[in-house]
Amino acid sequence: MGRWSEERVISAAPDASSLAAARKLAHPGPWSESGSSDVLVWGKCQGSGKTPYQVSVDVVAPAYRCSCPSRKFPCKHALALLLLWARGEAAGPATDTADFAQEWAAQRADRASAKERRQTGQATDPEAQAKRLAARLELMDAGMADFALWLTDIVRTGLAAARKQPYSWWDGVAARLVDAQLPGVAEQVRQMASDVHGRTDWADHLLTTLGRWWALTKAWAKKDSLAPDEFADLRAAVGWATPSSEIQESESLPGPWLVLGAHRSDDGRLQQQRTWLRSPEGTVVVVLDFAAQGQGLATPQLSGALLEATVARYPGSAPQRARFTGPINPQGVATTLGDGCTIAQALENESTAVAASPWRLRHPVLLAGVKVSPEGSGWIYDSPGHALALVDAPLDALLALTGGQEVDLFGELEDGRIRPLAVVVNGTVVTS
Repeated sequence: MGRWSEERVISAAPDASSLAAARKLAHPGPWSESGSSDVLVWGKCQGSGKTPYQVSVDVVAPAYRCSCPSRKFPCKHALALLLLWARGEAAGPATDTADFAQEWAAQRADRASAKERRQTGQATDPEAQAKRLAARLELMDAGMADFALWLTDIVRTGLAAARKQPYSWWDGVAARLVDAQLPGVAEQVRQMASDVHGRTDWADHLLTTLGRWWALTKAWAKKDSLAPDEFADLRAAVGWATPSSEIQESESLPGPWLVLGAHRSDDGRLQQQRTWLRSPEGTVVVVLDFAAQGQGLATPQLSGALLEATVARYPGSAPQRARFTGPINPQGVATTLGDGCTIAQALENESTAVAASPWRLRHPVLLAGVKVSPEGSGWIYDSPGHALALVDAPLDALLALTGGQEVDLFGELEDGRIRPLAVVVNGTVVTS
């Protein structure tokens, strides 16, 4: 594995504050016992405490570990170490790997081997696998029936009554869904517990979501008659994962892939990273990465980057989920994200996608010639006069980037709002 560039280290930062803190630590002073191999980079960083933090990075996976209490991955210490390594100022090639880094690498290898053994064991016993599938479907059927009954109760008692319920009421329903092997629905129920108290449009949002959930229960009852892509969408909506081994055998699409934008979220239990890509032919896919708390997500890709990589698509309707099936080689940076559309056209495209898959939560859009307005919590509007409210947007940064000028913007449509992920300013693609 070659030495990373400083730009690649910067692109791995979870946010601007982590990178700023890392730059302050990116000098040899606080570091000791650092070194590197073809796979690992390690070192100890002296903080305010007596014991220095132990930092290890797998630059191939990539993955990160630091003994500091930060919940961010990579933390400022890992970023600082990588910056020093990228500059050749520390962590040079070493013959012997530090004990703490070797121990972490061995633990990761053991977990990977155990997972492979479990998958192999399942594949070699089709009869047992069929029994497990039948038992799971029976459990899911019962869980979905119970969920439909709960939806009926909400409609009977009214939306206002649902809003008065404590968080524990929503958590209880979510727990039953998890027990029924329906984690995707459970996550949406937990999120609704916050939404009904935190959103001004909570009533509209709850009513729309109830309709989506009801459609989910009806579709599940007809799952045996659905087309393969329809069932794949339904399966993803309820949180029934598709084994990666099945995806590896599907059609592979070569690059170069243009990174339209990426987003990270953290609900306190699970981290998620969405990376939207577009092929030269215009095919849009999204790569999803997940990590539990305490584990590192995959290195985020820079918006506007061109990647020489091959991806395989999951089953389902477009835009489909995908995964990288080989090495990722950066091939430069684009000066544009392509031809955008108006807000009206974007909403029409989203409507078509939702008609094909009603439980789709977000849709990618590339808008041309939009301006950012600071009114309220922020809006974007186009020349025909249509507007979209912003969500999860750094409004001040967007206003500073665009300076009141028209820009092309890529983002995710979600509940009638847009989450900006990248803008094109003076021939440069900037992550928003």
